[in-house]
Amino acid sequence: MTSARGRLGQWGENQARLHLEARGYALVATNYRCRWGEVDIVARQGQELVFVEVKTRRGSDFGTPEESITPAKAQHLTATAQDYLQTQLQPADAANASWRIDLVAIHLDKGGKLERISHLENVVEG
Repeated sequence: MTSARGRLGQWGENQARLHLEARGYALVATNYRCRWGEVDIVARQGQELVFVEVKTRRGSDFGTPEESITPAKAQHLTATAQDYLQTQLQPADAANASWRIDLVAIHLDKGGKLERISHLENVVEG
């Protein structure tokens, strides 16, 4: 059974996928997990791999989606991205891979209506 928070997160990730695909990103993987953490979406933009954290917020009582990327979260995202490169790509490809970490922030009003989707590139220096 999925919680209301889990359903909101899944809905937000779907909105983020649609947003990215509409902008020409090619979806590579979703919900990649390893011992360091999870990345919601792995996509490709041209030759660059893009690891995407998706945050969906209803209202701003718990902060904005952008504020959710704390130093600890950034560290987990970087370690997870590096794990993906090392385990999912051939060694030569991983060594030469161009990659970044982005945030797709889904803003809803208190009633749950979509206000906007923000896509911030390079939210974490890799």
